[in-house]
Amino acid sequence: MRPDLEIISRWIAPRSRVLDLGCGDGTLLRHLQETREVSGYGLEIDPDNIVSCVKNRVNVIQTNLDRGLSDFDEDSFDYVVMSQTLQAVNYPDRLLDEMLRVGREGIVTFPNFAHWRLRFHLTVKGRMPMSGALPHSWYNTPNIHLCTIRDFEALCESKGIRILQRMVLDHTHRRRWPSRLLPNLMGEIAMYRFRRR
Repeated sequence: MRPDLEIISRWIAPRSRVLDLGCGDGTLLRHLQETREVSGYGLEIDPDNIVSCVKNRVNVIQTNLDRGLSDFDEDSFDYVVMSQTLQAVNYPDRLLDEMLRVGREGIVTFPNFAHWRLRFHLTVKGRMPMSGALPHSWYNTPNIHLCTIRDFEALCESKGIRILQRMVLDHTHRRRWPSRLLPNLMGEIAMYRFRRR
């Protein structure tokens, strides 16, 4: 399991109800079912990932996250998770609202576009950067709304979202002292747990 998913699983209380947005092959939900006795659903658009979820015995619904979460009632879940998907949706601000409408807490991870290597690459080469956290070229990337740690925190502030926990990691998902000291400059991947104020 990816290290960021392992961190997310530690943030989720046992026997919770979880909705995983862009759940991929269902690895996180299966792990949570086996180790934390959670119940829940994954939402996924890719047909191959949906087949993998079914094989992993994960409840999955095929949907496009840009259509929102109108299929779910308010407070249907304890946690709504969106790992490495925020930057790939058309309306990330609306999706944050939807996450906190259907869930008590939200958990989001995304690549930090303000990392020093990306800034340096863009300044020196004049081309869109690639990194371990952003491995695609500009023309084939699924990312349409790249943001920085400061951007995300400003959005949370404007929406009355209270950040409960933040972890800033390198591309290998390790916590290093430089990213603790200067998170927006030195952090490659940001992880947040949050709720409404």
